[in-house]
Amino acid sequence: GKQEKITITNDKGRLSKEEIDRMVNDAEKYKNEDEVQKERIAAKNGLESYIFNMKSSLDQDQVKKTLSEAELKEALSKLDAALAWLDKNQLGEKEEYTDKQKELEADLKKLLEKLYANGGGQAGGCPPGSGGQQQSKNSNGEPTIEEVD
Repeated sequence: GKQEKITITNDKGRLSKEEIDRMVNDAEKYKNEDEVQKERIAAKNGLESYIFNMKSSLDQDQVKKTLSEAELKEALSKLDAALAWLDKNQLGEKEEYTDKQKELEADLKKLLEKLYANGGGQAGGCPPGSGGQQQSKNSNGEPTIEEVD
């Protein structure tokens, strides 16, 4: 008899070796740009987070008792100005964001020193000495001890 061999291949819609190599090369080429973009966004988010954390801290009763009305207004004004600057500079460079944050930190340094000196709280919002953790006390004022297995 007669014998024939048929091979069926499904290459339609698949990427060729050259196309895959080109895509890998492009990914390597843009890796550095992606890293710069990532650092820029991290710096921008860091500044924004600092502004909102400081605003939140200044809104605490203990802080309001420690600082004068004028000091609070001045600090909030600087924070609002920094936030407005951030809104206008969404496409800024990493260095611009870090410089702006350093400038803001320097502007608010005296107020923070006053807060710390008077035990008025930390910028993060937790009272001094708490280490950022809430400490529970029982009714006689002593710490509660819990056993953990």
